Amino acid sequence: MYRTHTCGELNANNIGETVSIAGWAQTIRDKGPIVWIDVRDRYGMTQIVGETGRVRDEILTTLKGIGREFVLQVTGEVVERHSKNPDIPTGDIEIVVSEIKILNGAKTPPFTIEDETDGGEELRMQYRYLDLRRNPVRKNLELRHKLSIETRKYMDSINFLEVETPYLIKSTPEGARDFVVPSRMNPGEFYALPQSPQTFKQLLMVSGYDRYYQIVKCFRDEDLRADRQPEFTQIDCEMAFVEQEDVLNTFEGLTKSLFKTILNVELDNFPRMDYVEAMEKYGSDKPDVRFGMEFKNLNSVAQNKGFNVFDSAEIVLGIVAEQAATYTRKQLDKLTDFVKRPQVGAKGMVYVKCNEDGTFKSSVDKFYSQEDLKAWADLADAKAGDLILVLSGDLDATRKQMNELRLHMGSELGLRNPADYKPLWVVDFPLLEWDEDSERYHAMHHPFTSPKAEDFDKLESAPGEVRANAYDLVINGVEIGGGSIRIHDKALQARMFDLLGFTPEEAKAQFGFLMDAFEYGAPPHGGIAFGFDRLCATLAGQESIRDFIAFPKNNSGRDVMIDAPAPIDGEQMKELFLNSTAERTEA
Repeated sequence: MYRTHTCGELNANNIGETVSIAGWAQTIRDKGPIVWIDVRDRYGMTQIVGETGRVRDEILTTLKGIGREFVLQVTGEVVERHSKNPDIPTGDIEIVVSEIKILNGAKTPPFTIEDETDGGEELRMQYRYLDLRRNPVRKNLELRHKLSIETRKYMDSINFLEVETPYLIKSTPEGARDFVVPSRMNPGEFYALPQSPQTFKQLLMVSGYDRYYQIVKCFRDEDLRADRQPEFTQIDCEMAFVEQEDVLNTFEGLTKSLFKTILNVELDNFPRMDYVEAMEKYGSDKPDVRFGMEFKNLNSVAQNKGFNVFDSAEIVLGIVAEQAATYTRKQLDKLTDFVKRPQVGAKGMVYVKCNEDGTFKSSVDKFYSQEDLKAWADLADAKAGDLILVLSGDLDATRKQMNELRLHMGSELGLRNPADYKPLWVVDFPLLEWDEDSERYHAMHHPFTSPKAEDFDKLESAPGEVRANAYDLVINGVEIGGGSIRIHDKALQARMFDLLGFTPEEAKAQFGFLMDAFEYGAPPHGGIAFGFDRLCATLAGQESIRDFIAFPKNNSGRDVMIDAPAPIDGEQMKELFLNSTAERTEA
């Protein structure tokens, strides 16, 4: 056998034993008559040693010829280490080499295979198989593995059945862009890769499988950022004979169980906040409630004082940064530069320092008296030593900008502790949103979301005011999951398609199979889908999901390791009845 033990399990209890280990050479220290090498595998690291007089000459020669990342098999006696390393489990021992075999040599890696590496992100993604050897990445994937195991355990314990749904499905016009797959057997026709198993899980409810789940890969051809990938994983769930509270209570239970088993963190009950309140207080439908800094509407005290920027604005919003009145002019200028960034989009920022002596200093002293600024402070609940930051403009844009500033200040002031978990259900989203370009309504979630029962009568008279029976789970400002109670009545579903601009023929062509199924006894049902990659990152206190995916894509949706996407062979193009790249370019 190649090994009797892994590189992470030997300790003082093994002293005197003859063992074999196998792994990669991590570090080599050659002091002439003595050579130490740290041998690493997935489980840990063990030091081996060869010394003149203790090992045969040919072994010492072999040790001196080993380079970083060589693959080794080592046999020898476990002895007590003279210079112990308390930072690793094997730090009390080392192996005196009696036999060594180089299983494979290795080129010098393009970056150091260590916790703190010198490799940039693009380089590490190009050599992802090397990056995966590093402890931080390995620990992330171990967390992902444990999360999937614990999810399945919990879901099984409450009678959910895991059912696989198809990956080759029909393209639909709603939501993000589909990835499409040409069919060789059906010329000119295409499958789509699923953005979610939505319609299939609803069909499973019609089929009587009242508790379904699946840890499933999904695909969306959309612009990317740190928390998005073109292919991602969901914990996809659906339940029959339920109302909203049933779903929320069930998946609070799952979330609490995962945090307890993986982090040993006890989560409190999850508060509910409706969409309107979230937008008014935080300017976001996924607010980070680890800290305050709620928005204050300053229209009544800031407008009609001769400052045209405020007087012409739809909204004047302020937030209070506690005990930040000590910010210097340089720090305030940096905040102004932050809100002016294209990603934020504000034209400027106003500040008011609430001085300890009860006076106020602002960037708009020319327009506002001390009495005026005191009215601002009173309305915003600002105390001596606090700093008021103010933005103004159109309502939606200003809320978005202030949300960015609030999160930035929360980070600056150390209020966003990644080990402090604050879950929240955001409920009662708008069912529809109006799109100016297409001049029609779009579903805010998806077209199968049920309206709130008390808003049914508004579907005809005021569709824009209808609330959805929808909910999102938010933890620390990250949308972890989202779902809704579904429409299960054919007539209501037809009305929803009509509101979204589908003709009856289009609705039949796209979703006729679902509408037909509703005629055979569809139960009330609802569900949720957790972003599995995001949940992994949140549990680890990180923002990017990439290091929780073994082989992720970059910001352009490319796999730089295997160089995909890539052109395909001309013959293959012909088989699929597709024009070649050259023909498409000419066209």
